[in-house]
Amino acid sequence: MMEFLRRNRTAMLTLAVAVLFLALGVLRGETQIVFRKAVNICMECIGLG
Repeated sequence: MMEFLRRNRTAMLTLAVAVLFLALGVLRGETQIVFRKAVNICMECIGLG
């Protein structure tokens, strides 16, 4: 396990930062904003809205 972590240090650090940013976004309530924008884009592309 330690050898794996030693060889993939950059990948593990990048993964940790990504998880941290995802958690911060969820805590700030940005999931609702992103979902609303995605719905608006889909409605415009399909032409239902």
